[in-house]
Amino acid sequence: MSLSTKRAARKPASGIAAVSAWSRFFPSLCAYAIVTVAAILALHIKGGGDYVGPDNDDVMRLVEVRDFLAGQGWFDLTQYRLGLAGGTLMHWSRLVDLPIAGLIRLFLLLGEGQERAEALALAIWPLSLAVLFMAAAGLGGRRLGGVATMHIAFGLAALSVFTSLKFHPGAIDHHNVQLVVMMFMAALMVGPHGTGSAHAGAGLMAALAIAIGAETVPLVAVASASIAVQWAVEGHRFRRSAQLFGLSLALSVSAFFLATVPPSAYGVVTCDNLSLGFYALSVIGGAGLFLVATAGGQAGIRNRFVLLGLLAAVVLLAAVVIAPDCLGSPLASLDPMLAELWLKKVSEAQPVLSQIRIAPETAGGFYAVGLFAVAVCLFRFFDFRHEDGARAGHHLLLGVLVAAALAIALIQVRGALFSNALAILPLSLLINDLRRLSHGEPENMNAGFAYIITVLVSVPVVWFFVGIVGARGLEAAFSMGTLTRSVTPMQEVNGCQAKDDMALLARLPTRTVAAPSDSGAEILRYTHHRVLSAPYHRNQAGMLTELHIGLATPQEAKAFLYGADVAIIAFCPSDAQTQELIRMKPDGLYAHLLRGDLPDYLRPVAPNMQGLQLFVVRPR
Repeated sequence: MSLSTKRAARKPASGIAAVSAWSRFFPSLCAYAIVTVAAILALHIKGGGDYVGPDNDDVMRLVEVRDFLAGQGWFDLTQYRLGLAGGTLMHWSRLVDLPIAGLIRLFLLLGEGQERAEALALAIWPLSLAVLFMAAAGLGGRRLGGVATMHIAFGLAALSVFTSLKFHPGAIDHHNVQLVVMMFMAALMVGPHGTGSAHAGAGLMAALAIAIGAETVPLVAVASASIAVQWAVEGHRFRRSAQLFGLSLALSVSAFFLATVPPSAYGVVTCDNLSLGFYALSVIGGAGLFLVATAGGQAGIRNRFVLLGLLAAVVLLAAVVIAPDCLGSPLASLDPMLAELWLKKVSEAQPVLSQIRIAPETAGGFYAVGLFAVAVCLFRFFDFRHEDGARAGHHLLLGVLVAAALAIALIQVRGALFSNALAILPLSLLINDLRRLSHGEPENMNAGFAYIITVLVSVPVVWFFVGIVGARGLEAAFSMGTLTRSVTPMQEVNGCQAKDDMALLARLPTRTVAAPSDSGAEILRYTHHRVLSAPYHRNQAGMLTELHIGLATPQEAKAFLYGADVAIIAFCPSDAQTQELIRMKPDGLYAHLLRGDLPDYLRPVAPNMQGLQLFVVRPR
């Protein structure tokens, strides 16, 4: 029998094995998803409470979706009831609004009331994303190490979504979508090169991440650079994968740009969403990778790196010319007063040292798993580089991605969501290898111990549990509410955001309201009023005006109130920022309101109000 005949004879068997292996994927996914979703629902039903998540972004997303359903244009992202005259142009993508709005409209068509339709949609959407996140993790595990690694990845992902509020009912901000997209991108970048179709899918995911939000743009840049370097190292064997990744990125980001950016803004550069800046750099980088991989198909490794260096120089020059401001932080232009009184108090924006100082018991959960994954990837890269080049490459790629996410987490703790998620893939493979070693040598106690310890240190919630036990005791550590809130960095809820606090305000004639920024989104949700302040960096003017009103003496505050056309003050004594303003200026308006010393231009709406206290500004 000839060599070609032998190969042909082997193909059906290998094909059948592949089909058999992949046939286990979807039944396994369904099993993990059913158990996880049921556990989340049981926890949610037991906890009761609001059908909207506890994060300000969840509330604001619902407000935007309501406006979209009420007829606001696809390209019109202005929140007209937020900020000073003219409203505030938001930077979120309609790509996230669309499926949520579609679900709400579907339930309305089925006869549900508005609130019931919203509640169902806001439960289904994050739970669907939880299933997709598990699917992406399982896909990555399957491509890395087969069926056993796939099951471990499913298990780690299930624990991740169960303990993270980002996948619980009501969580409709875009971070859960970004987690799913990043996990799919990483999963498609590892595994056998094949025809390159997986890398084309990774390019699509990279473009979708850019279109959804700027938070993951650094990770996309690192992933794209990794693909380019991998082509320069491997040459012809990786050529098609690099070509398809670059082409898919360029074409997909073009489609998203045309679909979400109005023609009038094609020439506008912003650094917190998809605009000309990120679009141009993505197209130049993606199309450039396609061209250099095509032109350098027969080039040696030295010439491939020369081509890659030229492409990097072109992308950097384009960044300097087209979007120089985007090379720094999008919050660099934030007013110093807002940086001091707002941004430094935002939990998810804390750098590592501040996080350790504020809540040392959570530091391990945010940073330890990512650090462990990076160490594992580096160690295994050097261990495999002479024996198994593919495995070594996968660990290097995943190590770079996790390290990039961890670097972001060191600046802002919310980046830990991505480092912990991406760490699932390399740690699943390590756990599977240790499992095989332990089962192969049952008498070797060290192998079994290493396997158990590795499983434990690969789960962020274990680190949170140990930290909370050390800081608050066992009783607090066994509280799922404490654990889930620790796993997901978010602001503490003040006492003036509940529906009951807004009931009286909703009955007043529609006016402009001055209120603490943390209450702004809830006022937009529960009332028809316009509000000066909500915690979004594009609303600097409105936030600053509210701060100046609280800090100014009563007579000076009067000018601010009339100048901003404020007719109602919603005063919240328990709000942390309001308390800080009172501490800073004991003679300011908010300090006077706390003491009950009202200026003559203010009239209380109701005496002896608890929680949110309302004062009407008398006309000029």
